[in-house]
Amino acid sequence: MSITIDQESRQRTRLAIDVNFSGNRYKTTNGLYTFPALELEVFDKYLYYLLKYSVQKRFERQYIMKPDYMSFDEYGTVSLAQMLMYINGVPSIEMFDLDEVVVPSYSAVVEILKDKFAVQDPDDLFEVDW
Repeated sequence: MSITIDQESRQRTRLAIDVNFSGNRYKTTNGLYTFPALELEVFDKYLYYLLKYSVQKRFERQYIMKPDYMSFDEYGTVSLAQMLMYINGVPSIEMFDLDEVVVPSYSAVVEILKDKFAVQDPDDLFEVDW
């Protein structure tokens, strides 16, 4: 079954495992802002945990330069594409062409995001004077 961009964007707004939740949040006089990039130090901290609960697979040619496609096929969301690149030591999407790929288990990713990225109280956020 194919999915439209509109359906996927609506699905991602309700997705609890989006790695973007690991980004820093800041409070301004206009509202709350989350930087849309994941913090690599979080994945550095739990890298060995993710590797422990990973499988190594033969890289399929259909995923060359398409980590988002692999993420969708493995996890049902494109939001974990950056994690797949980082876990496999791929610094750029153009270099996402491997012989073997390491894929962390869905349960390991959920465990990290569930336990380690608690929602911050808005009063505890950094203040930015804009």
